[in-house]
Amino acid sequence: MSLLARPSVAALAAKTMQRLTLLASRRPSGPGSDAASHARFPELPRTVRSLTIPTAVGPARATVYLPAATDPAPPVHVNFHGGGYVMSLTELDDPLCRFLAAEAEVAVVNVDYVVAPQHPFPAPPHQAYEVVRWVAEHAAEQGWDGTRLTVGGQSAGGGLAAAVARQALAGGGPSIALQVLHYPPLDLATSAGDKRAAVAKPLLRPWMAEVFDTAYVPEPKERTDPLVSPAHPSDTADLTGIAPALVITAEYDLLRAEGERYASRLGAVGALVEHHEVAGADHGYDGKDDVRAREVYALIARHVRGVREPGA
Repeated sequence: MSLLARPSVAALAAKTMQRLTLLASRRPSGPGSDAASHARFPELPRTVRSLTIPTAVGPARATVYLPAATDPAPPVHVNFHGGGYVMSLTELDDPLCRFLAAEAEVAVVNVDYVVAPQHPFPAPPHQAYEVVRWVAEHAAEQGWDGTRLTVGGQSAGGGLAAAVARQALAGGGPSIALQVLHYPPLDLATSAGDKRAAVAKPLLRPWMAEVFDTAYVPEPKERTDPLVSPAHPSDTADLTGIAPALVITAEYDLLRAEGERYASRLGAVGALVEHHEVAGADHGYDGKDDVRAREVYALIARHVRGVREPGA
């Protein structure tokens, strides 16, 4: 076992990453800053309001992106950001949220959920599910249509979106019209050191994944939980009836294989809308590549927009 697989060491490393991320976000400009995220895709409006959602884990702050369309009660999409389950990178998804609000004409709820090691598993997926239930149940007072609900996320956020869909299946709702899983981690039970990328130096290195996985789920036995590793062979439950999914993987990503496995599993029960692989791209490619980001965000928007009408 490597040093980084020790929970105390992983927790220290994760907290160091959190501090560095916070410092980067506060820079006036430059990669990683909130201002840099807000400056991307300048033609897309940023009409937002703040929201606090009560949950058993604690209040979840969120930013609601409002569409410019005239629909008095637009559909709603709940977004969970990436960051290895340890970093609060909510504003990094600002370009995606603005894109979906504008192009799919949906209200987007971008959630600042609790992260590890301060809040390890199962707190994040449980809070995420409570947030989605609240969004559906309080739709009328918030001005959106909770019967036209989609969820999604990038990287760890995609893992949480998958966990939300799984809890909705087990709990009898809310009804989710689409889950968008964008280069998600879906198998933490397999050691990061045993995963292989298509390039020698992928963006998400095995040591980084080991820190994230250990900080998020310190107890290795818990990593086979269906809310953590639905792509691991140990999860054999029947997924018939789970929310339809758009699964997006990146060709060079360390997590590509587990995304492909889960896409196949969803396809076997008729729940795969599309599996799209981004050729020549690595994990988090959309953070810097505006051309590819626009292409894939447009794909996501088309699928989200496709469930705008009830029964679509």
